[in-house]
Amino acid sequence: MQAGKLRHRIQIQQKVTGQDPQTGEQLTEQWVDFAKVWASVEDLSARDLIAAQAGQSEVKSRIVIRYREGITPEMRVVLSTGAICGIVGPPLADTNSRKEYLTLLVSSGVNDG
Repeated sequence: MQAGKLRHRIQIQQKVTGQDPQTGEQLTEQWVDFAKVWASVEDLSARDLIAAQAGQSEVKSRIVIRYREGITPEMRVVLSTGAICGIVGPPLADTNSRKEYLTLLVSSGVNDG
């Protein structure tokens, strides 16, 4: 992977559960940064959906980052544009060393995180 192709700054976030600091009882969920990394982002397809008489669109993209352990499909990606993408399936390691880069397949637009 050439470093010049990694020209998009993204945030990988994970959902954490904790107690509400004011009440101390109620559990709250929030997204926190797991990592901020440089990435190559490529849109794969777009399709228009009509649901409940409202037009929505879904975009599927491929994001390539340098290898990093700990990324799971339960996480999400926030692009530099502010778009939020859910990770679809497990990260795919490169075919040669399996430790050089990861490919994340993501989806945004419908049921965003």
